[in-house]
Amino acid sequence: MRMPKPRGALSEWTVARLGASAPEVALRPAPNADSWDDEAIALWTLHELSYRGFEDATDEGEWDPEVLLVRHRLESDLEARLRVRWPGADAAPADVPAALETVVSEDDGPSLADHVRRRATLDEVLELLRQRSIYHLKESDPVAWVVPRLPVRAKAALMELQYDEYGDGDPNRLHHHLFAQGLVAVGLRSEYGAYVDDALPETLELNNAVSLFGLHRRLRGAAMGHLAAFEMTSSLPSRKMVQGLDRLGLDGPMAAYYDEHVEADAIHEHLASQDICGTLAEDEPDQAAEILFGAWTCLDLEARFATALLEQWDVGS
Repeated sequence: MRMPKPRGALSEWTVARLGASAPEVALRPAPNADSWDDEAIALWTLHELSYRGFEDATDEGEWDPEVLLVRHRLESDLEARLRVRWPGADAAPADVPAALETVVSEDDGPSLADHVRRRATLDEVLELLRQRSIYHLKESDPVAWVVPRLPVRAKAALMELQYDEYGDGDPNRLHHHLFAQGLVAVGLRSEYGAYVDDALPETLELNNAVSLFGLHRRLRGAAMGHLAAFEMTSSLPSRKMVQGLDRLGLDGPMAAYYDEHVEADAIHEHLASQDICGTLAEDEPDQAAEILFGAWTCLDLEARFATALLEQWDVGS
């Protein structure tokens, strides 16, 4: 994967600094972002250095002190924005699973899966898949950062969930590999990061938040809360996606990917809410509120992403 196209002064500086292709830009102090788009793509680019990197970026850039300062600034701004949005909540450690159920049950964001099931056009579905590919081609990788940071019960449960996400040891069953096969089947590109230049800022913010939570040990509770909310709300939407894909004649590998998640995520729901978040809160009570913050943020970001796409398509929720 090559670095994305800049969207403003900050991302232009980022690409130049990492690729050393424009010394006159790279050696200047990092400018402020020109826009939310500019900020979001810059942070996404910096986060990707800790995943697969870029063909046209130096490996040393991941630990470049100047780059780390910019990343810290952007991450601090993102976290502050997420926390300002959160209405706040707390729960006794033993009540965290029930509190997660409440967070999920009170979510009233628009449903892209319902739109796909009932009336989305082929072009709309393909656009949704392009946007989703930014996340689904890495799938559980951000969560993997959290494994060594958890107490023993939560760690064991997370590894059980992750083992399934990574195909139970079969490389052909990795969930992100299944999604890549689905992209090919519907005529889209399957390379990692292929559509990042088309990504909405809402798509990038959603992905940046997952990376932020996964890369920082102090945010381990938020990472697991995010995971729980995602797993608790994906089984039914996955079923609707299968129905919508079938309606449009896309009843092949792409539908099979979502069908895999109908059953898997129903099982993962209990693992994530009870065995991961529940035990984490019991073993580390200070993480209880952070778990709820992560869960609420997951649903809020998904709602913002759905709203942006539905508005782009000029349809109601």
